[in-house]
Amino acid sequence: MSNNYVIETTDLIKSYPGKIAVNKMNVHMRKGDIYGLIGKNGAGKTSLMKLLLGLTLPTSGKIKLLNDDNPDRARRKIGSLIEEPGLYRNETAFENLKRFSLLTGNSDKELKSILEMVGLADTGKKNAGSFSLGMRQRLGIAIALLGHPELLILDEPINGLDPAGIKEIRDTIIRLNSEGVSLMISSHLLDELGKIATCYGIVNSGVLVEEISATELSNKCRNGIKIITDNGNEAELLLKRTFPSLVLSRDENTVHISSTDVDSSELNRILNNNDIRVYTVCDESLDFEDFFIQRL
Repeated sequence: MSNNYVIETTDLIKSYPGKIAVNKMNVHMRKGDIYGLIGKNGAGKTSLMKLLLGLTLPTSGKIKLLNDDNPDRARRKIGSLIEEPGLYRNETAFENLKRFSLLTGNSDKELKSILEMVGLADTGKKNAGSFSLGMRQRLGIAIALLGHPELLILDEPINGLDPAGIKEIRDTIIRLNSEGVSLMISSHLLDELGKIATCYGIVNSGVLVEEISATELSNKCRNGIKIITDNGNEAELLLKRTFPSLVLSRDENTVHISSTDVDSSELNRILNNNDIRVYTVCDESLDFEDFFIQRL
């Protein structure tokens, strides 16, 4: 196992009678990452997270956390929010943190700092039972931050939230990451995860199908060039003669080129020099959601 990862698993398996929930997963998450765990409901995301947190025991395989071969010891430096947070609904945000801090020994000053970090410093005497779902999720994240964790594992933290609540959680996650916290986040809301994740793990039927960085994903989704002209037929014939190796297709006056290796300005110049008017030359990208659906 490498010493470059905050999470690393080797052939991790969790099986139940008649079902394999986690099937030989090899996860690699680096320090400083926001690791987006993507998959359909029932794909194995929560099962993996519970194994990492020691909430269930693996059938076989190895888990290394925070560069420590002893996962139980490393888990003291990990905070988590699995499903909905368990809160004292008749108590304030500060009183909730105070109760949970009996396990971690945080001072009142630290508790106030954590509430400030998650945007709940001004809730005053309002009880948690009166909080919006987004506020409750942020309080759950605040509880996960007790003990100064180096790593947070959050299971569907934006599930069921309205747009304002989603933005609240997103801003909190970005802020935590900027302050040095690594995060693993599961979600099936791909567009939202795409706004924050630095890398992804794609899970399907208990199998980790692929791990990919946000940069690699961007490059893979940029998969061609689209040209709109006043004469699609002539443009297609000319480009086929000039660039025999290019894979082209045409939809009326729009020519699609399945490559980004050719200079779009050169394409524009050739078409204009042959009296073909060009209205648009642009990258043609695979939709972010479509990329993942192809792998699920």
